[in-house]
Amino acid sequence: MAEPANKSAARVAAAAFKAKIDAAVQRVEAIRTERETARSVSHEAQVQEALTRAELTLALSEALIGRAEARAQHRAEALRRYMAQARPAGLRRRRRITRRLEQVLGRLMSPGQALLIARSGLWRGTGRRVFDFRHMAAYARRGADPTVQPSALFDQPWYLATYADVGAAGASPLVHYLLSGAQEARNPHPLFDARWYAHENAADLAATGLSPLEHFVRAGAARGRNPHPLFDIAHYVAQGPELAADEDPLSHYLRDGWRRGLSPHPLFDPAWYRRNAPRSARETPPLLHYVTVGCTKGVSPHPLFDPAWYLAQNPDVAQAGLEPLAHFAVHGGNEGRSPSPWFDLQHYVAARGEALPPGVNPLVDYLQGGAWTVAESRPGFPTAAYLAATPELVRQGLTPLEHWARRHAR
Repeated sequence: MAEPANKSAARVAAAAFKAKIDAAVQRVEAIRTERETARSVSHEAQVQEALTRAELTLALSEALIGRAEARAQHRAEALRRYMAQARPAGLRRRRRITRRLEQVLGRLMSPGQALLIARSGLWRGTGRRVFDFRHMAAYARRGADPTVQPSALFDQPWYLATYADVGAAGASPLVHYLLSGAQEARNPHPLFDARWYAHENAADLAATGLSPLEHFVRAGAARGRNPHPLFDIAHYVAQGPELAADEDPLSHYLRDGWRRGLSPHPLFDPAWYRRNAPRSARETPPLLHYVTVGCTKGVSPHPLFDPAWYLAQNPDVAQAGLEPLAHFAVHGGNEGRSPSPWFDLQHYVAARGEALPPGVNPLVDYLQGGAWTVAESRPGFPTAAYLAATPELVRQGLTPLEHWARRHAR
């Protein structure tokens, strides 16, 4: 009788054990089902998050395109207002008889030379004719003195240092410019490129016979004509400078604008330049320092322009002794030359296609809004992905490549 009882107990125990196993299996299946459900929900959440991020990035890109268009309209309107308020002086015609008269005045010592300066319209006086005439005569009497700076858009120390024959002759530098320097295509100031200005305004100069500087001061500035490839009047006035009466934008930049951190050109970032330039540059207008010193030292004027790299890649520019940024702004960009290893110009031009405005430097186009219209600003550099990963660049007012170059450029 004991054996059947043992078998019955064993069956009960086995049944109980099986029930526990079945319960455990069911629990495992339930956990597995819950995990799969959770995984599915998590995946869906991740997918939804990714879609949301993509939608936000797209919306941000569209907003940035809109901001760029608004800024372009602002630049155009700022230039229109400036030109409407500017008061160009009359463009006198400089004929053969006039030139003979000027040569006579130049030989009449300080009174005649003062009259020559007054006729040019270059002297920024007080409006009191006798007082101003006396100051012009006093200036003329000083001759080739490098410590003297006339009240004009004329850099006398630089002119004397650049053209040694002027100092050797002892002539007053501004008088020399008016009598012969302009005809010899000499620059009156490092930020006034006489040959370039004459080329850009050839018809006006041919019709009047005026020197490039006279034309710029009398009418060119008021008409928005740029004095140098690296000084863009439309770009400058869009920053809201407070110009004095009858003051041209370049003179304002040299007097006050540079101290306020105003940029003279889309391809010149004054804060970036001062960060890379020597301490001695801090008391000089950044663009003036770059043109006279920095460009020869390879100091970068913008995160996306490397002067040393540009010259190494373009030996013809180096051999010609040309300033690299001005060459790129006027010629290199349109010739398909890249400004630095961080901006593949030909790739960008292909990406922009027909949307790239004719005649606009591709890097300027990129900086002024084109950055947000291309999927890749350079090969392997997706705009949307970089924007999503570094949204702070929007607050900093930077394009993706600018932001990247500031982190990695040496």
